[in-house]
Amino acid sequence: MTPIEETQNEIIEEFEGMTDWMDRYAYIIDLGNTLPEFPEADKTPQNLIEGCQSRVWIDAELTQSGTIHFEADSDALIVKGIVALLMRVLNDRTPDEILNSNLYFIDKIGLKEHLSPTRSNGLVAMVNQIRDYARAFKAMQ
Repeated sequence: MTPIEETQNEIIEEFEGMTDWMDRYAYIIDLGNTLPEFPEADKTPQNLIEGCQSRVWIDAELTQSGTIHFEADSDALIVKGIVALLMRVLNDRTPDEILNSNLYFIDKIGLKEHLSPTRSNGLVAMVNQIRDYARAFKAMQ
């Protein structure tokens, strides 16, 4: 099992303990509060994700060890929590790990079916941007 799969399985287990979606939303919001501070200077149009109802910023850099380190933020609490989940799974992974990942945890925890269509589209846009970074950094290696 890859580290990405292990992390996804941990998330699935955490959500299995909560049957009420209000509890799940509260947990997701709490996760958003765990994101490191995103510098105001990086809240630029270049880092803004197109297609999100809320404002979401994702910045990335390729580390010396060949992994991609992401920083992210959102101005909406629930979206910030969703970003935190994505960061937990995909942050500090290699471009290949990101590109080869199957993000099954999103469906397994029922997240997509409990988001509005615009938020669901935003989630897809975030994942696409993270994969775009991975493709770009892979091409540079």
